[in-house]
Amino acid sequence: MSSSAVAPVATGDATEAPGDKPAGRRPGVWREILLIALCYTAYSIVRNLVPTTHTAALRLGGQILRLEHLLHIGFELPLNHLFVRDHWIGVVANYYYSTLHFIVTPTILAWLYVRHQDRYVFYRRLIFATTVLALVGFYLLPLAPPRMLPGYVDTVLAWNTHGLYASGASPVGSVSNQYAAMPSLHTGWALWCAIAVSNVIRRPWAKVLPFLYPVATVIVILGTANHYFLDAVGGAVTLGCGYLAARGVRLVIPRLGPVARVFSTE
Repeated sequence: MSSSAVAPVATGDATEAPGDKPAGRRPGVWREILLIALCYTAYSIVRNLVPTTHTAALRLGGQILRLEHLLHIGFELPLNHLFVRDHWIGVVANYYYSTLHFIVTPTILAWLYVRHQDRYVFYRRLIFATTVLALVGFYLLPLAPPRMLPGYVDTVLAWNTHGLYASGASPVGSVSNQYAAMPSLHTGWALWCAIAVSNVIRRPWAKVLPFLYPVATVIVILGTANHYFLDAVGGAVTLGCGYLAARGVRLVIPRLGPVARVFSTE
């Protein structure tokens, strides 16, 4: 039986908006590709418009660390030293950080489009809403990552590997904003992937397995000194706010007219 014939399942999953029904047909593939490309391009442009006041970003980073120490959740430093001490861990983590974020997320989105069209539109709304909210966080809280602070080591420079970012004067660092750290979209997107997959898995014992991905992602972002633990918390909170926004879209779509076609299931 095809996914388009599956009836709504009243599983009580928190990720499924009440009243959402399987779409009669999936959105047009070229429209979706264009929409996603436009949104990602806009995200990249806006992300690099984040204010880059180095001194203020460093000061905020120090404040984040002090708050974490008060809360006894300062896990970054020992993990960072482990990733620097053991070559294979640091190298694998660097490539994990710079690649999987951009492979797993679109793969899950495409899988939902092809195999679970009744879930696709909602999860597309959810990741778009989460990303937009993250951009607001980047703008309001320009934050220097731990690798820029004393005591931490940039694992990309330590192991001379490819990376999304590198501290200091690097070709990557010169074209990409270094201070868009709060919230952690690596965490938010990884958690989105886990929820989306878990939500369609039928066997209860297997539903927990997708969440190994965001757990591993949090370990990597801390060990590579690209994020604070509170950045990861911020990523999860942003996903939660994105969920509320995605559910709200369903309520206002009938009033939006042509604009609603961006979010519609048609």
